Amino acid sequence: MDFLKAIVLGIVEGITEFLPISSTGHLIILNEFISFGNSFEKTFDIVIQLGAILSVVFYFWDKIYPFKKDRLKQTENLVLWLKIGVAVIPAIIIGALAGSKIQEYLFNPLVVAIMLIIGGVVIYFLDKNDKKFKYNSLGEISFKVAFFIGLFQCLSFVPGTSRAAATIIGAMILGLSREAAVEFSFFLAIPTMIMASSYSLLKIGFNISPKEWGILITGFIVSFFVAYGVIAFFINYVRSKNFIPFAIYRIFLGIIVLLFFLLKGNLI
Repeated sequence: MDFLKAIVLGIVEGITEFLPISSTGHLIILNEFISFGNSFEKTFDIVIQLGAILSVVFYFWDKIYPFKKDRLKQTENLVLWLKIGVAVIPAIIIGALAGSKIQEYLFNPLVVAIMLIIGGVVIYFLDKNDKKFKYNSLGEISFKVAFFIGLFQCLSFVPGTSRAAATIIGAMILGLSREAAVEFSFFLAIPTMIMASSYSLLKIGFNISPKEWGILITGFIVSFFVAYGVIAFFINYVRSKNFIPFAIYRIFLGIIVLLFFLLKGNLI
């Protein structure tokens, strides 16, 4: 049964991590029905996130590998990593200063539901108004723009916002096309999530039984392959379509979270 739970949770993580619909919003409901019921649950959630991150590395390897023989391509990739490094600075600072307090006071169903709805409304109106974008590729953006996208990413410290949604919305507000915004969101996820996950794992520790290792590996593999497929789908999707379906989905999910926990009497 635990391995079936790992598969289900790995699928949900893989689908939701990189779409602008909030993996937290989904997992907070799912954990009401599917839960490992102990501290192992936190470790599991972190490990399946790492599986999703690894899928980004594999999918975009050619675009992010910095040590290519082609000097021009090598320079492009190194500059991209410098921009990603600049963009991740705000998350490092805010995470170190206020991360634990944010988790303590804001991680509850009410906040998740409200942020799902607010994020959906923002995405809907932002994407409904057609406008010309300044930047159609990541090579065109400046370090200043990268830094401000990183500031937008920090909104995702509030649960239910969605890291993908925060970075994509921020990037589009700053002038990036949909495709460029999505790509930068994927790339920025690599250092952001690796650092956050590694820190959390160090705090929790690795006191894990052989069976739990099997469950972790199962969730990791499922999350990796599902996320890889979602990345391929999402990149192709944004080339010709907008984010409005995701906005509507977020609003409905937020209402469901709100009603579900309101009826349970466990909203805060």
